[in-house]
Amino acid sequence: MSKPLFSSDRGLAIRRVLLFMAIFVLAWSPALAERVKDIASIQGVRENQLIGYGLVVGLDGSGDQVRQSPFTQQSLTNMLSQLGVTIPQGSNMQVKNVAAVIVTATLPAFARPGQSVDVVVSSMGNAKSLRGGTLLMTPLKGANGQVYAIAQGNLLVGGAGAQAGGSSVQVNQLNGGIIPDGAIVERGVPTVYARDGIIRLELNTTDFGAAQSVVNAVNRRFGRDTAQALDGRVIRIQGPLDESAQTAFLSSVQNLQIKLPPARARVVINARTGSVVMNRSVTIDEAAIAYGNLSVVISRDAQVSQPDTPFGGGQTVVTQSTEIEMRSDSGSLRRLSTSANLSDVVRALNSLGATPQDLLSILQNLKAAGALKADLEVI
Repeated sequence: MSKPLFSSDRGLAIRRVLLFMAIFVLAWSPALAERVKDIASIQGVRENQLIGYGLVVGLDGSGDQVRQSPFTQQSLTNMLSQLGVTIPQGSNMQVKNVAAVIVTATLPAFARPGQSVDVVVSSMGNAKSLRGGTLLMTPLKGANGQVYAIAQGNLLVGGAGAQAGGSSVQVNQLNGGIIPDGAIVERGVPTVYARDGIIRLELNTTDFGAAQSVVNAVNRRFGRDTAQALDGRVIRIQGPLDESAQTAFLSSVQNLQIKLPPARARVVINARTGSVVMNRSVTIDEAAIAYGNLSVVISRDAQVSQPDTPFGGGQTVVTQSTEIEMRSDSGSLRRLSTSANLSDVVRALNSLGATPQDLLSILQNLKAAGALKADLEVI
């Protein structure tokens, strides 16, 4: 009688390991995939920007001043004349409870008359605050000059402020606010996204590998030659000719799971804030770096200058004394080993003890020396 290859206990253990590995693979597979709707949009389905000029009334003395904002008084006069109120010529109106504003909104795709959209209201004069104000009826126009929505309502201002005795405190911005559902759509924009059943997808970023992945996923789901990549950004899809079936078809296309190729290595540097952002494809070759910390200290002291004699006719003035000091620490030479992924890059750069400002120069020099395997973008 032959002996079994595996004992029952050992076989049970192996089956558990295989089951664990299968569960691990299944659990991690969706995390590596992206939905089509997250990386692409449908050509022709887009939003439209709207803008309008209006007046906000009901402010608690924090509106525009006539001398600095003459257009506010002119706009108020024109509005009152349309309502049948005649203002004598040359009248000096006090508009401290009124503010001239710019109203902006975004008209979504497939918007129909009667729907509501949010609006953003921003002061264009010297009003101190729009808190508690009410926006009067304001037409919102598109780039072609036609009116697509009408905005009106009470403002919601997120900031707060107070002042007394020459002192003031303010939290966030008081010269802007929003009106949720503050505009009613009066005219829709025709949206055409399919012609003879042909639909085009536009990737958010140009990537030939991602475009081919989308094409493969669509063809596997709906049949061969359903999708075709026109270039690295636009994908042509042959959808159903029946318009009633196109919605279900696009829903299935947008929810397809695809596996994207690794992104192109890129390092983005914000020179104003000193921030550095890298993706996981960034690698560096072996390099040696010498750097030193340079700090600039600027201090100002107020000094009082008085005349020599009490009654000499001179004046007491306050002058500013400025001192500039530069400090430079001794540099050091460090060796960076060749890295294979982002974690190694971060660990290598952290080993230098460099500040974000130092990293800006280090990464630029690494790129110039050919050791940084990534695109360097400075914003």
